[in-house]
Amino acid sequence: MGSPASVHGHPIHPMLVVFPIGLWVFSFICDIVYHAGSYNIFWKGVAFYTMLGGVLGALVAAVPGFIDYLSLSDRRVKRIATTHMVLNLIVVALFVFNLGVRLNASPDLELFGLILSIVGLGIMAVSGWLGGSLVYVHQVGVEPSEKRWAA
Repeated sequence: MGSPASVHGHPIHPMLVVFPIGLWVFSFICDIVYHAGSYNIFWKGVAFYTMLGGVLGALVAAVPGFIDYLSLSDRRVKRIATTHMVLNLIVVALFVFNLGVRLNASPDLELFGLILSIVGLGIMAVSGWLGGSLVYVHQVGVEPSEKRWAA
């Protein structure tokens, strides 16, 4: 089944999710560099702003994802997609909370922010696996081959 949120048959949601994923992973890497001994404030700032960019990117990616979700009719696929969506909402909430912790700028909470990032990335990995299952196993957002080659 093709995606209702697509450009020339290419679903938009998978195109956009790479941005929050990449930004959140890079934010975590910046945290590691900061906590690994440099304690250079630059890395702390980059981690914050890439995390913020990841939250904004996730909200943008959620729009076509939700449009795709509304088009699902198979109950099993819809259940998987619901779990995928709920996990993604939890991840976004964790990173928003993480941003709040970082805005507090308390040295006592710096390690807590790192732990929140680890938990968020772990949940994101599970959600990404479910998203991959939706596409590669259940063919969500994939145009039927006869329609794809007819154009």
